[in-house]
Amino acid sequence: MNQFHRSRNMWFFICIIIELCSQIQCLTARGASQRNVLLIVGDDAGFESQVYGNNVLKTPALNYLANRSIVFDNAFTSVSSCSPSRSAILSGLPQHQNGMYGLHNTVHNFEFSFRIIGKKHVGPEDVYPFDYEVTEEQVSINKVGRNITFIKERVSDFLNGTAVGQQFFLYVAFHDPHRCGSTNPEFGEFCEKFGNGQPGMGHIPDWTPTQYSPDEVVVPYFVPDTPAARKDLAAQYTTINRMDQGINLVLEELRKAGHLDDTLVIFTSDNGIPFPNGRTNLYTSGMAEPFLLSSPDGRSKWGKRNSDLVSLLDIVPTILDWYSIQYPSYQLEGNLVQLTGQSLLPVVNDDDDKYKSHTKQQLPGVSQSRDAVYASHDLHEITMFYPMRSIRNQNYHLIHNLNFKMPFSIDQDFFVSPTFQDILNRTKEGLPLSWFKTLDQYYYRDEWELFDVLSDPFEVHNVAYDPRYVSVVSDLKKQLKTWQNVTADPWICAPGAVLEFQGKYKGNPQCLSMYNGLDGS
Repeated sequence: MNQFHRSRNMWFFICIIIELCSQIQCLTARGASQRNVLLIVGDDAGFESQVYGNNVLKTPALNYLANRSIVFDNAFTSVSSCSPSRSAILSGLPQHQNGMYGLHNTVHNFEFSFRIIGKKHVGPEDVYPFDYEVTEEQVSINKVGRNITFIKERVSDFLNGTAVGQQFFLYVAFHDPHRCGSTNPEFGEFCEKFGNGQPGMGHIPDWTPTQYSPDEVVVPYFVPDTPAARKDLAAQYTTINRMDQGINLVLEELRKAGHLDDTLVIFTSDNGIPFPNGRTNLYTSGMAEPFLLSSPDGRSKWGKRNSDLVSLLDIVPTILDWYSIQYPSYQLEGNLVQLTGQSLLPVVNDDDDKYKSHTKQQLPGVSQSRDAVYASHDLHEITMFYPMRSIRNQNYHLIHNLNFKMPFSIDQDFFVSPTFQDILNRTKEGLPLSWFKTLDQYYYRDEWELFDVLSDPFEVHNVAYDPRYVSVVSDLKKQLKTWQNVTADPWICAPGAVLEFQGKYKGNPQCLSMYNGLDGS
């Protein structure tokens, strides 16, 4: 990450922090009712819950939260990788704009005026400061992200140590149900054995482990229906259930502290599940996320479902609206930095008019109705460079694969997983994959992919080069290009040209052809 990107992220956070600190203190000083935020994020969590139709996996805590929330059925991440997604959630800016391109592997140590308990996984140190943190910086990632008793105790410590009337933003980031077969194989593929009380596994007092049979799991459409994948999913179910029990403990601590009815509660995940076509992909299976939003001001809408298109980039505008704080405004290199997400409070609260105008930004050429969501992905691990951009509306999903001349890359923990190893072995031996793709189709992709999601919800048939969809492709390309321009995407000219914006091009950036035969893209 270069200094320019470190600076742009840092300055945006400084602006938000200053506004939050000053305005929250003012609200409290004026005697306004307390307004807090609890943001809960699962790690590669997906839709495996009763809330989203999986009746095999029991998730009573999420059921309870859903009954106090609006449940969004069409929520999407803006990047399908752990660290960049978390940076986008916290900054409200896509990964190419906030500077966090890929998985963060360096040592980082934050000082942020919010509170975090759990998996942090963002950096560098001068960009994401927290003023209270218990993360993998201090203790092991499994302890802070999977030991639900430890998480409960830290939440209790924080809430009991918060002064009466002091408003807070608490970010609880579970490490469940992330894979751990490549890092801690002794605990199982998803660390499903961690803390189960068996010899050498440790003990989590508040966890009642639930085991699932591979025969009973619900196999998502994008996962091979094989014994190996079913066994993988069964292990994942156990850790999702552990996360659910942890969410119950966190909500109970919030209730005991007297803040259940003055706290905006958000639950979501960072990206798709770690299976083929999931995490690291911009297909729907890699972008779609669970999203529950519970507002004390929206009780009449609790328990209802919403089919609007929602982006995780909407979280920052929603929180700023919750605190009645104007968006920070500043420029970098002469360009105004703007949030492209939208507040969700008008959707979830009883008094819609209360939240309609005080933080809204008008972005020329970028739709700010809920008819499109955008995504930007560059890499996951450093060896997984495969930049992609996408736009999705209710009818179509367009993906631009900028590095389409190269095979799609596979991340380390997924590569060694039983599911992917089974795909490899079956491919080598010429056996049926029980999958909707071949490995070759997964690796090698067209530059442009367009899916008619109404007639092809599983995104099997690429119609980007079908003459019947010429106008659709053209319109979506224009909208995507406009969003890339507004968000200062350095890849806006790729793969056929390079963006020049310095020297004689300063103030008038241009795409200059590289004469590589790809200008017509």
